[in-house]
Amino acid sequence: MGLPVVAIVGRPNVGKSTIFNRIAGERISIVEDTPGVTRDRIYSHGEWLGHEFSMIDTGGIEMNDQPFVKQITAQAEIAIDEADVIVFMVNGKEGITNADDNVARILYRTNKPVILAVNKVDNFESRADIYDFYSLGFGDPYPISGAHGLGLGDLLDEVIKNFSEKTDNNDDDSIKFSLIGRPNVGKSSLVNAILGEKRVIVSNVAGTTRDAINTKFTQNGQDYTMVDTAGLRKRGKVYENTERYSVMRAMHSIDNSDVALIVLNAEEGIREQDKRIAGYAHEGGKGVIIVVNKWDTLKKTSSTQREFEAGIRTQFQYLSYAPILFVSALTKQRLSQLPSLIKKVNDNHSKRISSSNLNDVIMDAIAMTPTPSIKGRKLRIYYATQIRTEPPTIVVFVNDEELMHFSYSRYLENQIRNYFDFSGTPIKLITRKRK
Repeated sequence: MGLPVVAIVGRPNVGKSTIFNRIAGERISIVEDTPGVTRDRIYSHGEWLGHEFSMIDTGGIEMNDQPFVKQITAQAEIAIDEADVIVFMVNGKEGITNADDNVARILYRTNKPVILAVNKVDNFESRADIYDFYSLGFGDPYPISGAHGLGLGDLLDEVIKNFSEKTDNNDDDSIKFSLIGRPNVGKSSLVNAILGEKRVIVSNVAGTTRDAINTKFTQNGQDYTMVDTAGLRKRGKVYENTERYSVMRAMHSIDNSDVALIVLNAEEGIREQDKRIAGYAHEGGKGVIIVVNKWDTLKKTSSTQREFEAGIRTQFQYLSYAPILFVSALTKQRLSQLPSLIKKVNDNHSKRISSSNLNDVIMDAIAMTPTPSIKGRKLRIYYATQIRTEPPTIVVFVNDEELMHFSYSRYLENQIRNYFDFSGTPIKLITRKRK
């Protein structure tokens, strides 16, 4: 099962993105004191007291030029549809507004936990201002300050109390992979072609798929579970007006997968949303395969595939480890290669190498290219060890983490890849000072 999903809902300019960034631990969403300004990422992961969860910043979902009332309604509806826990955020300095009441009325319809967070309460010694918010009908309001990070611990304590137990099926040894990509790249057609049957409805209208459809099959003794990413779940044009919603849905599939197949449309080339979706798979530490669909539709020369692959490598530099497969759902060209390639990437994603072999490679790398010096201080690497898999994560113990320049870290990763087959999987290198 996937991680619990927490949605942050509220009218514009109550500080949703600030809180989102605080919990995520990094500046992900664009923050500006202007209503409706969020245009960057809307999905990330958070952790509190050992509980991991996914987060949705609904302020990041744009509804073109629709009035704010319709925008707020759409955001709240998405939260009701997707989230396990909803954080309803209001502005403590402005009090209850008509827009807050509108959001509240929508949230009354859900059976999911709703936690009321009163943001911009910078003076915690006097909490009298928050009592008016009891009238919204969601129990105790939690005063917080996004600007100063106050009160977030109490809020997150309440959030994780409402997580239902999600257990994995330990008897399921299948390799789970998802097909992710923007609408109308041919994901559903690929599902049908791989299975050899019409398992899902296929249409040339973007956004046909309404729900994530899990399909199991076996090939050469290996069990696979395939997820066709749903672009949309609810009916209504309000969802079709935003590509970001399909990105959000893709995240659920990525969380549940061992390997993500990033599907590109050969006819249309690479779009910005392709890069955004691929970035989530990479940052999620999943195995990655780039699948170029509709390859049969292009008029090709002897250099067409080479040039297309070069374009992918340029646009997706952070996915240099990902294999590329050119396929056609219509003619089934090269589709027979997919299961074995998925298995290979999954094996690499789960690979563990011994500390002795790893340190031999590290020492050879240092001998070929000595460690750098910064302001007269030289980086010293003592030893390295792999601490986990999925993805392979290696800790390098040094005299000072500040001396490890990103370029040398990348050099070490490349040397590791030269000796060990980690194709299809990211590698995480963590630098720690030896105590």
